[in-house]
Amino acid sequence: MDSALRNKRAQFALMVMFFTQGVAALSWMPRIPEFISNLQVSNEVWGSIIGFGGAGAIVPLLFTNKLVLRYGTTPIIKYSAIAIGFIIAALPFTDQWWVFLALHFTMSFTFSTFNIALNSQAVAFQKRAGKVLLGSFHGAWSIGAATSAAISAAIATYTPLGAHMLGLGIFCLALFLWAAANMLTPQEDDHGQPREQGERVSWLKTPKYLWLLSFGAFAGMWPELVIMDWASVYGKKVLFLDAGSAALPYTCFILAMIVGRFSIVKLTEKYQIARLSQIGGAFGSVALALAIFSSANLAESNQGLALFLLCLFFAIAGYGISSMVPGFYSATGDIKGLSTAQALSRMALFNYTVIIFGKMFMGSLIDSTSLPIAMIFPIVMFAIASVISGFVASRNSKIRRTEALAYPPTSPITEIDVP
Repeated sequence: MDSALRNKRAQFALMVMFFTQGVAALSWMPRIPEFISNLQVSNEVWGSIIGFGGAGAIVPLLFTNKLVLRYGTTPIIKYSAIAIGFIIAALPFTDQWWVFLALHFTMSFTFSTFNIALNSQAVAFQKRAGKVLLGSFHGAWSIGAATSAAISAAIATYTPLGAHMLGLGIFCLALFLWAAANMLTPQEDDHGQPREQGERVSWLKTPKYLWLLSFGAFAGMWPELVIMDWASVYGKKVLFLDAGSAALPYTCFILAMIVGRFSIVKLTEKYQIARLSQIGGAFGSVALALAIFSSANLAESNQGLALFLLCLFFAIAGYGISSMVPGFYSATGDIKGLSTAQALSRMALFNYTVIIFGKMFMGSLIDSTSLPIAMIFPIVMFAIASVISGFVASRNSKIRRTEALAYPPTSPITEIDVP
């Protein structure tokens, strides 16, 4: 096959793979209230399920790169994608919490494996093509995520959960298999090339500044995670909305966040990304507070206005939070004594671990108080992230544009290098 045609086909296959990953990753979020109802568990138990289930994403960080070096990226992408399709389809067909936990853990495991291998091939293809393409690939992920959220919200009211997830699983599986058949082969993706290894630094000698950045990254991503986990529940339980309407605020948040992340490239030509995070965190935390407390107070007297305000302020909060994670991850390029890869790895492991316990605590907090009161937790974390971003911006008088874009604006590349 002609080299140019081969590259064009492989590039399109990568775009399809990223798009489908975005569809699959966010597909079930708007229907979380129905999953909770199926399992008949409390909010505290649900928080523990999604917390421990998410821990499955940690394990592949330790070994996936070794598999990539041995077998290439496409086989790993293909088989993890097949598993993702089957798991998504199976999620609604159990009413046992422990079975759902096992499925969720396995789904997190396979998504993490898939993500590392897919991004590895994307980087290899970019090198092969000789031009910058990561923005386009992660843009495809964003389009898939936005499409999935919007469609889920539109059909949730009249489509049974089982039919929705089964159809989605089959759809994703078909796209995954087609794309895998057209991606780079193990002989084409340069997976066997040796990697430069930096000097290893003990965790005990990790610079204090990195711990501050790690906590800031958690504070900045926590409101996003809470909205993904609980926004639909809030719409159903607090505003008494049907499944479709309850998913609208979440959809508005996601769409605004994606728009914000695409605007980062242009904005960082003029402003520090840390300064953008500081400003976004300031107005975003206020918007999130207004979203919760205005809608909660209007829920019984004017449901329509409550929904409108929730969507409006969620959209503002989504735009405000868009630069948080990219900002903190980009700042790891300025850690003395650690390479950027080492700093990112430690930050990622810290955040994965804290998120597990954070999700458990959030569920317990909701049960012991109420969902509107429990939302004070992510609001406060949002504000804290803004303060830390301000400190980072002041510490770094200027961050190079290349550093600002080191963290992809829509989908993460995360790994932990081990001997």
